[in-house]
Amino acid sequence: MDTLNNKDNKDKKNVKDVKKKPKPKRERVSFGEYLSGVKTEIKKVVWPTRKELGSFTAVVIIACTFFSLLFAAADYTVLAALRVVLGINL
Repeated sequence: MDTLNNKDNKDKKNVKDVKKKPKPKRERVSFGEYLSGVKTEIKKVVWPTRKELGSFTAVVIIACTFFSLLFAAADYTVLAALRVVLGINL
């Protein structure tokens, strides 16, 4: 029994001996340098054309409409089923 406990203690010590790697510290930059970096990254962005933007907007509006109708139908169905099961008349 003691050998088992000693073995468990050794395993616990080995786990504790493993050192975590310290995270590298980030270099602090001024607010102006930050904004300069943001401007540089914004220049790299590939913006959609007006035609692409219009089609993407249409897809989003259609998807939102579809899912709102789907959820409304599901809500109505569940409500109707509960009225039948519970015998509620409003």
